[in-house]
Amino acid sequence: MTKTAVIENPNKTKDVRFLGPVDISSIKDDIINLSQEYWDTYDNIKPNKFGEFKKTTEHIVFRFVSDFHQAFPDILEYPVWSEWKHKLEPVIRSVVAQYGYKEDCIGKVMLAKLKAGAEIKKHKDSALENVYPHKIHIPITTNTETPFFVGDRKYHFEVGQAYEIDNIDIHGTINGGDTDRIHLLFTYYDRPMNEIKVADPEANAQELEQEILKSGIYYYDRELNETMTEQETAIAN
Repeated sequence: MTKTAVIENPNKTKDVRFLGPVDISSIKDDIINLSQEYWDTYDNIKPNKFGEFKKTTEHIVFRFVSDFHQAFPDILEYPVWSEWKHKLEPVIRSVVAQYGYKEDCIGKVMLAKLKAGAEIKKHKDSALENVYPHKIHIPITTNTETPFFVGDRKYHFEVGQAYEIDNIDIHGTINGGDTDRIHLLFTYYDRPMNEIKVADPEANAQELEQEILKSGIYYYDRELNETMTEQETAIAN
């Protein structure tokens, strides 16, 4: 086994935590009215081109992580964040204020569009960088036929509400409706993080992809409280 010291956040939910209503009136129309060309531009250079998202989900990634294998990686700020920061950060801050952390950092930030009729199969966000931070969803648009599954429970995430999910547990969603579903997603830390501006997100995404091809992803196993390579995970399961 490839053992790595892992710290879980004691305040992180172990299922779904309802964080209450959030005013998205300042961003909703701007997001809904984004052109397909705009989505395509940023989806083509996103750093999270993972298997469960192929042909199902488009992303606009504003902030990301420097390394999947670190519990507390650098937070990368892409140029598009400067266009959206003044719109998105106040909304995010209005949600996370309730955690009451004296020091903190907003981690990854992205818009995720699950296409009508598409499915994100059940999976775990178990790369090491996912273990510690809170993972929060704010639906911008949805429909009644888009359930979200965490563990063995089924939820419906409503527009204008915020939800923290246990992304280390198995989770997934399916859009059974005839309209796209868009969520604002972000991670949140209870401590300062090193933040770096990245001038070329496409090159950065390629670097991350090459690192995965070179060394693979190390997955966190909550029951064993250790990380394993993809091959070790397959053997263990």
